[in-house]
Amino acid sequence: MNEILLALLIGCVAGIIDITPMIKQRLGVFAIGSAFTQWLVLGLLIPNTTLFGLSGWANGMTIAVLTTLPIIILVAETDKKAVPIIISMSAILGSAVGAAGNYFGL
Repeated sequence: MNEILLALLIGCVAGIIDITPMIKQRLGVFAIGSAFTQWLVLGLLIPNTTLFGLSGWANGMTIAVLTTLPIIILVAETDKKAVPIIISMSAILGSAVGAAGNYFGL
């Protein structure tokens, strides 16, 4: 149970980091809620999944970017300038979640 709570805490921290600029830009509540929920789920998923034999930060970055692709497709229709920002934040935060999960032994 403690592992689940720790994973959710890691995801929550990543979610807060991701939505802070969104709140400052006054984006919609659904976009902000979607981003925060994504990081809560990724907080659980990244430490408990290993892709292609990767571990730690590389695994986190890969999973975060891959799971963000559907969001990128939706956003690209209306705001192409946001796509590199979303990819960058996913790569950075995914790496951090993977490294944190690895550090805490999740």
